[in-house]
Amino acid sequence: MRRARVVACLALVALAACGSPPKERYYTLSAAANAPAAGASAISIAVGPVSVPEMVDQPQFVVQVAANQVAMYEYQRWASPLKGEIARVIAANLAQELGTARVWAYAQTTPGKPDYQVLVAVQRFDSPLGEAVTIEALWTVRRAAGGDPKTGRSLVREPAAEAGFDALVAAHSRALARVSQDIAGAIRAP
Repeated sequence: MRRARVVACLALVALAACGSPPKERYYTLSAAANAPAAGASAISIAVGPVSVPEMVDQPQFVVQVAANQVAMYEYQRWASPLKGEIARVIAANLAQELGTARVWAYAQTTPGKPDYQVLVAVQRFDSPLGEAVTIEALWTVRRAAGGDPKTGRSLVREPAAEAGFDALVAAHSRALARVSQDIAGAIRAP
């Protein structure tokens, strides 16, 4: 009987030592916390479609660990597809930058024909932990009224405040705010 108790106690200790399996953590990009632009604008803007490199178009985080090596983190995930996250954040940033509430991500229900459509092709979405993130995006602004589209390229390198995943996501959010500023400048230009 005593031996059975000892075996049972050892089994409980072994189970406790194993612990629980890792828990998935979900992340979202965030819009800049800038004050809205002065004056209300009536322009409407649809952001998208947005494309991203296939390598990072994953639910899991894809992080650079060396010059020619990446790691996929199974338990750190985007809360929604990355291209949708990028479109949502650029739309929110443009709404703040241009002082209009009539900005939406392309995949959302369209409340009518927009005055502008912004197409974004992300070329690089580099994510080294504890270093600076890099976003390179080619974008096109089309005006519904016609005329030549405006095109541009934004290359933004934004330092991460620390080595964790929260800092990585925050750096990407700040980088997207700078891309959004470039796009807003093209929309404002005559």
